[in-house]
Amino acid sequence: MTQTPPHVPSTEPELAGVRNFRDLGGMPAADGRRVRPGVLFRSGHLAHATEADAAFLGSLGLHTVFDFRNAADIALEGPDVTLPGVRNVNIPLSDPADGGEFWKMVHDGDLRQLREALGDGRAAGRMAASYRVLITTRTAEHSRVLHALAEDSVPALMHCAAGKDRAGLTVAVTLLALGVAPGVIEADYLESNAPHRRYPVRRVGSAEVMDLLSPLFEARAEYLAAAFAAIEETWGTTERYLSEGLGLGTGALERLRSRLLTG
Repeated sequence: MTQTPPHVPSTEPELAGVRNFRDLGGMPAADGRRVRPGVLFRSGHLAHATEADAAFLGSLGLHTVFDFRNAADIALEGPDVTLPGVRNVNIPLSDPADGGEFWKMVHDGDLRQLREALGDGRAAGRMAASYRVLITTRTAEHSRVLHALAEDSVPALMHCAAGKDRAGLTVAVTLLALGVAPGVIEADYLESNAPHRRYPVRRVGSAEVMDLLSPLFEARAEYLAAAFAAIEETWGTTERYLSEGLGLGTGALERLRSRLLTG
């Protein structure tokens, strides 16, 4: 039976310690329906949530928090705050902006190497390539999320560190399964660039270094387009991606849409 979500405020909350939070409700989806308000949320990590933030999150009636951070992220930022009665599921995904050797090069401050690695559009190319890899190699993880949502895991909140890349791509995959148009998915994805949503980035090196790094910290339409292109090139259609790539059969897809869509 579809779970009825609690009342969710119509205005976006001001959260002091959680970035990039939003309810995905209201998006137009399959068969003239819309994403049901109060069942699917996205954000940055919850490790720094204040007491008031935690109280708000606790009021959403969440069943599951999906955390896509890896062990290094959690060691750096801390574990999510505990929300009473909420199941926390950690499904590590690789961070498109990460890489031990890469960040060693950044901190070593060799500007010539950085220009060669990131200049002339290469930083953006790195991000687009990483999005393609996340789509083609993380089918098991994305399948796990969609099957969990179809069975019992809503209302759900998805997050990574900044809530931009790993969570953004998993949200995009979920919305594709719900029949949301790519252009609508892109518009929500780009919302992560809003100043009040962006993850605070500690300055590393000179202004030129930060300029070279900036594509790694932005949500860009070309990154998401690369992910969608990878679906088309690998599976041909979204339907085949869902059924063959993610193993989402007709019954599971119908249950997913029943839980997450209204109208």
